[in-house]
Amino acid sequence: MSREAWVRLDNASNIFLAARSEVDPKVFRLSAELDHEVDPQLLQEALESTYERYRLYHAVLRRGVFWYYLQDSDLRPQVIAEETAPCAPIYQADRRTLLFRVMHHHRRISLEVFHALADGTGALWFLTDLVAAYVRRRFPDPALPGSDGPGGDEPGGDEPDAPTDVPADDRSADAEPVHHLTTDDFVHYFRKRRRRRRPDAWAERAAFSREAAPAPLTVAVDVEDAESEDREERPTPPDTPVHHMRGIRTPDSRPRLVELTMPVAPVLSLARAEGAALTMYLTAVLFEAVRRSSGGLGQARTLAASVPVNLRQFFPSTSARNFFATTRIQHTYGEGDDSLGHICRVLERDFRTKASADHLEHNLRRFLRLERTPLLRVVPRPLKDMILSQVNRANNRGLTVAVSNLGRVTMPDRAAAHVQRLLFHVSAVRPQISVVSHGGVLTISFTAPFVETDHIREFVRILTDAGVEVSVAAARTTEAELAAVGEAGP
Repeated sequence: MSREAWVRLDNASNIFLAARSEVDPKVFRLSAELDHEVDPQLLQEALESTYERYRLYHAVLRRGVFWYYLQDSDLRPQVIAEETAPCAPIYQADRRTLLFRVMHHHRRISLEVFHALADGTGALWFLTDLVAAYVRRRFPDPALPGSDGPGGDEPGGDEPDAPTDVPADDRSADAEPVHHLTTDDFVHYFRKRRRRRRPDAWAERAAFSREAAPAPLTVAVDVEDAESEDREERPTPPDTPVHHMRGIRTPDSRPRLVELTMPVAPVLSLARAEGAALTMYLTAVLFEAVRRSSGGLGQARTLAASVPVNLRQFFPSTSARNFFATTRIQHTYGEGDDSLGHICRVLERDFRTKASADHLEHNLRRFLRLERTPLLRVVPRPLKDMILSQVNRANNRGLTVAVSNLGRVTMPDRAAAHVQRLLFHVSAVRPQISVVSHGGVLTISFTAPFVETDHIREFVRILTDAGVEVSVAAARTTEAELAAVGEAGP
């Protein structure tokens, strides 16, 4: 690909440029915790090999008069030791830099990505290939082709959960890169004329999603219908005052990070017992934890959460760029049954409606039409940033928390044998939980711009009271914590 190749930012990415701030630089992190200390030299070799298959990750962000765009570059990534706070800023407007970083810290390999480059699914593909390439170098198997020990050129491993007829460890080193710097799928799917679909079209797309890579959120298809009384309940009016969590800001804008680790099976059982998918169950638990820790919700008794939906499960795509939409779900306390089970069912029903393919497609087509109006197209980029920033602030006023779930991740067997758990963190302008599971282990990472952790304590208490064994680890955040032991990572 020519160095001068470029594409405009996709539909989902423009908001990240306008909404980024010192508190929320729009960076997320995916980490793999291994069963041994990471070898930085072998990790660098694995990164160089994986990097060649992801031309998208060669891109730098440029600013035009009317829009931002990604441009191919000849920059090379360098593995670094983790010395900064989690999800530190990556994009700098006055510097031409890559939009991701790879770090190591003891047994962890971490990938941090500026959200304008890729979403959680695309980044997960990269991390999976990176870890697979590293493990092949760290534990070479002479019986397998291309396993010549350190310095090999074999490409990265299988895409998570993606079907393939060729084992990841047997792929040819001459295979073409699979993730190019290409136009976005928002344009491909939502700008063309709507066509009539066969009745089984959505079923075919659902089948594709079951074979595709893990999603920021996968819509449940195996949960029983909500009870009849839940169907009759009307949603809360959108202008209802929403509860906002407040607290003492962290001293240097680093996120307060707390990691929970637990077996996934008992949590799934609890969710199914309540008639909800895992994400909606965890959202209901989070709502209840916020309510308990608030000391009384006051007049603002509505709790609302934003939840990303992976569009690849409805619109087949192998693009590593952003391809998701965000839904909003809520519950108002004091207007009926506030039991955890009832809240689960209400959220499940609400989410199913809003995360349906028809509903998402309708909203995205409308948004794209607005974005492409002649007036807005000629508005200079700085003014567009101001407009989008105000839109983002208005949306934030209607939210209490955010919930992201990457789902169950399956790695190639050789890599999976050495990965003890995966972790998912995000920078956050509001309290957020980020969820991922691998090998029967579920991790839930809490991030927030505040030092308080009362809602986390209540969240853990709800799960442990239900019989789930939870281990807790917290990163050092406050001035006292940092002064006591220095700037070491989590």
